[in-house]
Amino acid sequence: MNTQLKKEFDYYLAHQDELVQQFEGRYAVIKDGKILGVYDSEMRALGETRKAHALGTFLIQRVSKGKRDYSQTFHSGVVFR
Repeated sequence: MNTQLKKEFDYYLAHQDELVQQFEGRYAVIKDGKILGVYDSEMRALGETRKAHALGTFLIQRVSKGKRDYSQTFHSGVVFR
């Protein structure tokens, strides 16, 4: 993860439960420890936020329960012997 956005992601994790109660399924834009806006689509969040803020200075995070929307699992067909 971009270390510039680590504090924004940490903010999301610290407030995830309350954000889920208010905005589940929507996209939150986080910058400097606050929510700049919440949108119905990731593209709308990006389009609106970049009008006033430089790319790379804010985080767009889908608000959901658990880790589903911020983690990935990779599977491989490799077998070690």
